Amino acid sequence: QAFFCLLFCIPWGSSCPPSCQCTERAGAKAVLCSSRHLEEIPEDIPRDVVFLKLDANSITRIPSNAFRHLSHLEEIDLSRNAIEKIDGAAFKGVAAGLRTLDLSSNRIRSIPKEALLALNAKLRLANNPWHCECALQEVLWEARLDPDSIQDITCHTAPREEYVGKPLLQVLDAGVNFCSVRQRTMDVAMFITMFGWFAMVIVYVICYVRHNREDACRHGDYLKSLPSTQAHAE
Repeated sequence: QAFFCLLFCIPWGSSCPPSCQCTERAGAKAVLCSSRHLEEIPEDIPRDVVFLKLDANSITRIPSNAFRHLSHLEEIDLSRNAIEKIDGAAFKGVAAGLRTLDLSSNRIRSIPKEALLALNAKLRLANNPWHCECALQEVLWEARLDPDSIQDITCHTAPREEYVGKPLLQVLDAGVNFCSVRQRTMDVAMFITMFGWFAMVIVYVICYVRHNREDACRHGDYLKSLPSTQAHAE
């Protein structure tokens, strides 16, 4: 009886991941997992956590629904990891309440815009090897970025060599629009595709006409070879 009381009377989410430290800050639960050599996000994080520190680890990916069960979460620190991939639904379930998300000093080159644009959180994206493209430009324009870190969002790679090494904000201020470049590329690709289909239709029509003409010639030769009605009469 004492065992079942112990099992069911403890509030759900009161446990703490073995590699982390759980404390309270101003009455809100904080889970501190900094510098614990973690390679992935722990699965047994208490449901009532408000502040989550996962910085200075070896996490490489944020999968879909990674924080979905943490409905009270307000701050996530994932800085100084080895994150390369972020799924589009990585922050599903916490987007509305999240106030701060730190992804600085990782290995992020690109990110699905739907992963960040749904957030109301202040974002820190500095010191990543970004590939400057339309999705990153849209994040810069539409997401809530930390003003102190915007200048540190630098183009590690870009469609043109002259943009490499420059802050993305500086490149955009110079009048560059990566989204229009992508649109022109799509337009050219669509034109080439349409031209290819048009050429195939023309070739088909030519072959069809030529084939019918050959059939007509063969049918005419066949009719000429038949005995005439006059010959039968004689």
